[in-house]
Amino acid sequence: MTAETLFVSLAALAQQTQTAARSLATLPLAVRNQAIAAIAAALSAAAPEILAANAADCEAAERDGISKPLYGRLKLDAAKLKGAIAGAQDVAQLPDPIGAVQIHRELDQGLIMQRVACPLGVLGVIFEARPDAVIQIATLAIKSGNGVVLKGGKEAVRSCEALVQAIHQGLSAVNLDPATVRLLTTREETLALLKLDAYVDLIIPRGSNAFVRFVQENTRIPVLGHADGLCHLYIDRAADLAQAIPIIVDAKTQYPSACNSIETLLVHQEIAADLLPQLAAAMPNVELRGDAPTREIIEIAATTEQDWSTEYSDLILSIKLVDSLAAAVEHINHYGSRHTEAIVTEDAEAAASFMAQVDAAGLFHNCSTRFSDGFRYGFGAEVGISTQKLPPRGPVGLEGLVTYQYRVTGRGHIAATYSGEAAKPFTHRDLL
Repeated sequence: MTAETLFVSLAALAQQTQTAARSLATLPLAVRNQAIAAIAAALSAAAPEILAANAADCEAAERDGISKPLYGRLKLDAAKLKGAIAGAQDVAQLPDPIGAVQIHRELDQGLIMQRVACPLGVLGVIFEARPDAVIQIATLAIKSGNGVVLKGGKEAVRSCEALVQAIHQGLSAVNLDPATVRLLTTREETLALLKLDAYVDLIIPRGSNAFVRFVQENTRIPVLGHADGLCHLYIDRAADLAQAIPIIVDAKTQYPSACNSIETLLVHQEIAADLLPQLAAAMPNVELRGDAPTREIIEIAATTEQDWSTEYSDLILSIKLVDSLAAAVEHINHYGSRHTEAIVTEDAEAAASFMAQVDAAGLFHNCSTRFSDGFRYGFGAEVGISTQKLPPRGPVGLEGLVTYQYRVTGRGHIAATYSGEAAKPFTHRDLL
């Protein structure tokens, strides 16, 4: 198939998804929630087939020499699948994001303006591994009245196909068009997807900074970037070390391949001699690397300049000693990816200064960076974590998948009445 033929074929499919999305956006909340419940039931019924497909993906990926972090994201066991289905059910319990009136204002008597939340239209989501993301993204899209075109990595093709087949069964069970959720499987389709600006309203790439930049440079469609998760944890001189050690261990080891696990630990030099030996004993399974001052206290491998800008997604942690909060902030703002950054301290002023100066979507005080997650925030699920500055920022749930319209209703009002020397004044009276 030529690139032109592929584009035409994919454009026809995307148009079907656009039509299905417009129909979905008009449906009552109860119907959309029924669809999510039906999808959850279909996924549960198809669990054996889904897990078998994932096992085949994992086996093939191991033969191909997949990296350990990527394998961790690819693996979908029964517990993870059950959790993803539970997350979908939680989405059904969330308030309706469509139709919320954000502004209700009288411009003049009988002339009323409202700003009303509405769906974006069709989402294009490109991600690697993590087949459980299919469930999160599809259910959030349906709840928010959007269609979605999914493109998973080649390593997860079987898993994604099995998941989308179950999702289609759920949609069909409540008489909704399966075209609402579309799955692409080839790299060529990814390139074609980026050109479908007539049918796709937002692209969400989940991958490295380089991949996000590639997407941004090759599409006219707005892009919501989910880039690297190069997260830091700073242990201040006023930290409670009994609290700090479990936080560090959790932030690094609870799920090391997650984008919200830490890669660099910054330690104030005044408490390093007490903290570092305890930390080394608490993390025997983690490869620690340190700068020269760190290695004077504990015997570990030396860091290089590259370590400070590397997202390991593995049981590796780089450690750097700093002489001040300002030095920690400077390091984070230079090397960080604007994802999630944390401080451990009992000094409220230091915590406030950290929060005010660090540039990141998530800023945490005395807790693990692993809480940076849509499910843990009560969003039900997320389509990704946005590291860009404009909203939505951080975990993107339902609110990030709607936009708004200005709707104005009058009684024969014309603009000429409000211009010129005899212009009638507006009342501009808020009605909410």
